Amino acid sequence: MAKDTTLVNYYTAVEKALKLGNATEHTHRPALKTLMDTLFPGVVATNEPTRIKCGAPDFILTRDNTPLGYIETKKVIGVSLDQTEKSDQLKRYLESLSNLILTDYLEFRWYVNGEKRLAYRLATVGAGNKLKLEPNGQEQVKELLTAFINAKVPTVASPEELAERMATIARLTRDTIKRTFEDEDKGGSLHKQLIGFREVLLPDLTPEEFADMYAQTICYGLFAARFSNPSNRAFTRETAAYRLPKTNPFLRKMFGYIAGPELDERVTWIVDDLAELLNRTDAEAILKDFGKRTKQEDPVVHFYETFLAAYDQKMREARGVYYTPEPVVSYIVRSVDRLLKTDFGLPMGLADDTKITLTSKKEAESDQPKTSETHKVQILDPATGTGTFLYAVISHIYENNFANNKGMWDGYVAEHLLPRLFGFELLMAPYTVAHLKLGLLLAETGYTFQSNERLKVYLTNTLEEGFDVEGGKFPFDKWLVEEANAASEVNYQAPVMVVLGNPPYSGHSSNNSIWIDNLMRGIENQPEKVKSEKLEKRQEKKGYNPNGDYFTVDGKPLGERNPKWLNDDYVKFIRFAQWRIEQTGYGILAFISNHGYLDNPTFRGMRQSLMHTFDDIYILDLHGNSKKKERSPDGSPDENVFDIQQGVSIGIFVKRPGNNLKVPAKVKHAHFYGKREEKYQKLLEGDLDSTDWKTLAPEAPFYLFSPQNINLLAEYNQGWKITEAFPINVLGFQTHRDNFAVAFEKAAIRSRIETFRNLEVKDEELREQYQLGTWNFKQARLKLHSNPTWEKVIIGCLYRAFDKRFCYYSEIVMDRPRRELLDNVVKYENFCLLSSRQQATLGYKHCFVAREPANDCVVSTTSREANQVFPLYLYPDKSKPQLGGIEETSTAPDGRRPNLAPTFIEDITKRIGLNFIQDGKGDLQTTFGPEDVFNYIYAVFHSSTYRSRYAEFLKIDFPRVPLTSQIELFRALCGLGEKLVGLHLMEQFGPQTDTPSYPISGENIVEFVKYTEPIVGEITGKLQQPGRVWISKQQYFEGVPPEVWEFHIGGYQVCEKWLKDRKGRKLTFDDLKHYQRVVAALAQTSRLMAEVDSIIEEHGGWPLQSATP
Repeated sequence: MAKDTTLVNYYTAVEKALKLGNATEHTHRPALKTLMDTLFPGVVATNEPTRIKCGAPDFILTRDNTPLGYIETKKVIGVSLDQTEKSDQLKRYLESLSNLILTDYLEFRWYVNGEKRLAYRLATVGAGNKLKLEPNGQEQVKELLTAFINAKVPTVASPEELAERMATIARLTRDTIKRTFEDEDKGGSLHKQLIGFREVLLPDLTPEEFADMYAQTICYGLFAARFSNPSNRAFTRETAAYRLPKTNPFLRKMFGYIAGPELDERVTWIVDDLAELLNRTDAEAILKDFGKRTKQEDPVVHFYETFLAAYDQKMREARGVYYTPEPVVSYIVRSVDRLLKTDFGLPMGLADDTKITLTSKKEAESDQPKTSETHKVQILDPATGTGTFLYAVISHIYENNFANNKGMWDGYVAEHLLPRLFGFELLMAPYTVAHLKLGLLLAETGYTFQSNERLKVYLTNTLEEGFDVEGGKFPFDKWLVEEANAASEVNYQAPVMVVLGNPPYSGHSSNNSIWIDNLMRGIENQPEKVKSEKLEKRQEKKGYNPNGDYFTVDGKPLGERNPKWLNDDYVKFIRFAQWRIEQTGYGILAFISNHGYLDNPTFRGMRQSLMHTFDDIYILDLHGNSKKKERSPDGSPDENVFDIQQGVSIGIFVKRPGNNLKVPAKVKHAHFYGKREEKYQKLLEGDLDSTDWKTLAPEAPFYLFSPQNINLLAEYNQGWKITEAFPINVLGFQTHRDNFAVAFEKAAIRSRIETFRNLEVKDEELREQYQLGTWNFKQARLKLHSNPTWEKVIIGCLYRAFDKRFCYYSEIVMDRPRRELLDNVVKYENFCLLSSRQQATLGYKHCFVAREPANDCVVSTTSREANQVFPLYLYPDKSKPQLGGIEETSTAPDGRRPNLAPTFIEDITKRIGLNFIQDGKGDLQTTFGPEDVFNYIYAVFHSSTYRSRYAEFLKIDFPRVPLTSQIELFRALCGLGEKLVGLHLMEQFGPQTDTPSYPISGENIVEFVKYTEPIVGEITGKLQQPGRVWISKQQYFEGVPPEVWEFHIGGYQVCEKWLKDRKGRKLTFDDLKHYQRVVAALAQTSRLMAEVDSIIEEHGGWPLQSATP
């Protein structure tokens, strides 16, 4: 009966409080606590408001400080428990907490591992808030509560289950810490710890990122403590620090500080719950699974990646965290080992125990420099992650040198392995896993760590400048400083000879320190950021290394408006590794990375830099770019060696001692295509010696690291040659006497022709006045003299890009006005595509658009770069058969027809499934028109990737038009092309924010043209003066960015060319306004070109793809 009395007392207390009419969910908590304490002696039900505020459930039930379960309470009369179950709060609890009750004090729902086990109701609320007991309600609720307290939550024996459970608890831990941080004052423990991290490790660490790091540290600290020292003894938070591996003194100290006795009580509940989860884990089964290493998967790393994917998939992607398959690691490690033996004369390769005498760099300029002995072959993985590469190095050394010399192994590890093996890692979780994994490996080989030994894998940011700082304000700071200084010692003192690994790929890099930004631009040891400085100023700085400047090529700026791909993390890691080898003076860099740097034009400075640093470069392109839908040369599928879309390559860079590098590196290249397993097999069976290398000869301007021409020719030829797509085309008009036939103003042409047709003026006077050279113009003068309507052919023309002028458009004055232009453009509405057949130098930029008759030198004055004109519409001549043989009746304006080959249109129609209309634009839902085709072509020709990918072919013949079968891509390119066309016709304008000012009054005469780059404060890094284009000593346009000033169309630097052509002239109001709009148009053009590349990349990249089945 005692049991019944307890429950009766409980519901009586609840009923009494309800009748008062002001009950909240807090009102009944004392009654619930009394119920649990009475029913279950020895069990403590804790209700702590400060914990609840920071995310804890309302009650935590413990026995001997071990958590048993949690109770979350809601109001008796309020939101139904059905609704509560759908709330984000309860979802978090169900994901994270293995034993939970949800109650409104009358109904009780019990969940185990997120699944509902039982649900019973004690009573219901009647009139006047009087309670009515449910039949058997007391017995059922008692049964539920007893089962809850005595729950035997299943033992976790699967790594996948453990990883997912840990991830849910880690998320709850992160959120709890974040709330606790917000709740405490600025002098609180968490705030001090954040300051410590910022001062020593991560200067830009946000409170949210700090909470994440804190949560992962606790989770993986507990994880490492549980599995590095398995034991049948109870595992708790209090004992964890003592069970962490001694090989990681930093983690032992740090964990003891942040998760030990001083842990904030508002956080302890969730940490204790994780400890209990690990206590219920079958350690033996988990470790047994960790031993099942395969060529594709390391179980320890798979565990971490499973955890990270469940914990925060965006973080996994942002940090570029992916496991490196064992065949890739094996190939790299064995190749490095081989190179050490063959190129550096070290017979033991990676196992070499040779020592050299080293003079400390700090003491090098001292009268009595300090020297010491150190190992020659020192190895660093600067993006260690979970230690995959260091694991492979140790395994390779052991298996190839000590399998039969196990008696020598302990001495070798202590004296010749641990002192020269280094790793850097930024994230706490993989850092902890790396220590655990390497410790387990060495234990498997029979090695036992001494009390004073540690693995030299350090928690540090590789891309931050190394520094030597003193201990912090409290123990936590001090331990971080010790770790950072140890890593700095490796960077600046250790003669690292081998840098290897798999750096993260992240286009939107979160590593933006001044040090690495400067290093990418060839500047070392400069505290001021040089990112915005012009090249000449960088070159004046002490320590500038032109061979280390990725933002220049051939000594000139890249001229990229937005070279964001150079800011990818993997590029920064390559630059770091290159610098690290340069510090030693010799060595090997071996990375598996994104293969984008091999042929993307943005990376041409990087490629040249690498060629000028190393003696030999080996590029093994593993392809597998699913974004581009890469296929093997025989047409069969090509698969990635990773579970990612981005293609990858192995790059091995060798710098031998004593070479002054007067000759650029020899570049050798090989491809591995095919299925993943086939690539794995090749990698496992081969190494540097057995790979079928082809020697490349990278040349300016792109210095390609891929044999692009041969492989892309067939692909390129799939496109439609523009002269075949536009059957009627012609070279732009040629006067052969522009000084006479072309002028800035219409009045100037009229005056010239009036004088010219005046027969009283002598021929010699005209020849001298208008520089008419050897032209025999007698008949021309007579024809004009007798023509009363001579003024009608003074028309506007496009003379240069963005430079419209007036001309006398008649064969009387012009040598070649072009019949095709006379018939289809002079008197009619039209769009004309302009493009060159060839380029004198590599690099296709020779594309523009016109409505008016276009000169042959709109894009270049170089004869071989003269532009062809491709009119979109053809207008009929009623007196004779129409051009192109088109004689059908047309309802379009003036009976015009599209100048597009029928077979070309048929191909497009077949691909995109829309109907072609004969004029204008379609709706792009069911129809498309000639102007859509024109806009599509114009967009494609403005793709930077198209221009670089097919550069060699574009150099020697008219461009080809690649077609897509993806209607979404076709629509998008039509839209972007229309914007580009509008900008270049000056019928649309760039954003007002891109329009430069013209702030100084004056004569507006163009005396000279000079550009001054923006001025950035050396200390503040803020823009003090925008870029200026000067036309005199007093007057200038302000707000012209360097990339806009440098922007080329064909052979012209537009902003410079337009003004230089007007040197000595006074600019009118319309001239000034036009130039402002040109600057804005070019700025917008750069953005639209980037959008073109981006939208193509989103739809599979190059080559343009067919629609997805």
